Amino acid sequence: MTMKHVFHKGSNPELPTLLVLHGTGGTESDLIPLAEMVSPYSNILGVRGNVNEHGMSRFFRRLAEGVFDVEDLIFRTKELHEFLDEAAKTYEFDRSNVVAIGYSNGANIAGSLLFHYADSLKGAILHHPMVPLRDKELPDLSGVPVFIAAGKNDPMCAPQESEDLQQLLEGAGASVQLHWENHGHQLSRTEVVAAAAWFKQNIIS
Repeated sequence: MTMKHVFHKGSNPELPTLLVLHGTGGTESDLIPLAEMVSPYSNILGVRGNVNEHGMSRFFRRLAEGVFDVEDLIFRTKELHEFLDEAAKTYEFDRSNVVAIGYSNGANIAGSLLFHYADSLKGAILHHPMVPLRDKELPDLSGVPVFIAAGKNDPMCAPQESEDLQQLLEGAGASVQLHWENHGHQLSRTEVVAAAAWFKQNIIS
């Protein structure tokens, strides 16, 4: 399936390819500067969601604020998973060495990849995510490192969501670090700096 995207070839093919996934209303290029802060020599694959909500791009539909269209979420997660398989062949990167960086809606679809496919991501940086779906048995995520950045005063994503997501991922074997901020739902520079330090320690060390 086709998804609008950009690919920037990195200078070190041994490093993970960074899959960057925007928030609601974003584009495939929005988080590239963030990815460059996290790992400046990595390949970067920026993807735009295929769902249009009142002119804003999203990765899956929602029924209301904070209420996901689960059927569409599952379909779009499969779509992104298959797109990654195709992109790895097109751009000749190691499909088994992909780390997602997502913000808000993009973090939710990255989390859904982890919830549905054990082999989809080597790791993930999730900025202000929610639990993609509940009452689902997760695949074996043993050894998969995940960084969650959350806001204690986030009006769109209650702290309990981040704590629940951490527990669910850890219950499936993932290694999760939860980082707290006090900037609401905003993506702050301090959490990106923390994510970069985590990446260096947990992904490439």
